[in-house]
Amino acid sequence: MAEEKKGFFKRLVEGLSKTRENIVSGIDSIFSGYSSIDDDFYEEIEEILVMGDIGINTTTAIIERLKEQVAQQHIKDPSQCKQLLMDSIKEQMAVGETAYEFEKRKSVVLVIGVNGVGKTTSVGKLAGKLKSQGKKVILAAADTFRAAAGEQLTQWANRAGVELIGGQEGADPASVVYDAIAAAKARDADVLLCDTAGRLHNKKNLMEELRKIYKIIAREYPEAYLETLVVLDGTTGQNALAQARQFNEVANVTGIILTKLDGTAKGGIAVAIQSELEIPVKYIGVGETIDDLQKFDPDEFVNALFNTGAQDQE
Repeated sequence: MAEEKKGFFKRLVEGLSKTRENIVSGIDSIFSGYSSIDDDFYEEIEEILVMGDIGINTTTAIIERLKEQVAQQHIKDPSQCKQLLMDSIKEQMAVGETAYEFEKRKSVVLVIGVNGVGKTTSVGKLAGKLKSQGKKVILAAADTFRAAAGEQLTQWANRAGVELIGGQEGADPASVVYDAIAAAKARDADVLLCDTAGRLHNKKNLMEELRKIYKIIAREYPEAYLETLVVLDGTTGQNALAQARQFNEVANVTGIILTKLDGTAKGGIAVAIQSELEIPVKYIGVGETIDDLQKFDPDEFVNALFNTGAQDQE
């Protein structure tokens, strides 16, 4: 486990290298370039964070917190601000005690997201992760609009060694969820993982479909803990934030899976989503294999972003 963790941290550091070039090299030059802490100093940090897709509101909150701490601790030297800045970002990203409650109870996990963000792949990886924790997992292929989704999920189900309840292409997603709930109850599954469609450009249909699915879960499986995760593509920056906001309007989103962080200069978006929407990023993906989806750890993320702590992990 430690080995896997270390490998992931290393991949995270590599994956965030573009974001780091974007944000951190600039910030480091501010810390070393300024001899005193003044408005210009704060403004420059602010500019770099916004450019790194951390977002205006989040950046303002981080800077305010930094100013408070500098005043409280009578800090005069800009270089001492780096750790404070990192701590402030970590605070913005805390996941909360109950983030993974669904792992401890019988649960239904709905996964939504637009096509192309890595949704079905994330469902497959999550199934593999939960299975490796000794959970009995059933997958529901309720994304019946995209022909390839079912086939893709079948491959992941085989790879993860979990059972798949599938609908024919064009089947009613709610009826697939209905069948999957019956199977989950009959086989005493711990987690029912549902891959659902996410067509944001047609919000009304999506709302309708999710409403039906939620209704069936409430009626057929009221005792199950319900988790709704939205998958977002980390490379799309502010667009991912906009998507999260829209999904949050149509569903009770309880967490985010942020994919493709290995190829983006916009990794700061993880911070923005968390603090602007108050929805925690619960998993992040930095690659193709099952192990490349991991629980989100704010400390690790910020350390990887600033490339500190890597030496402790060696």
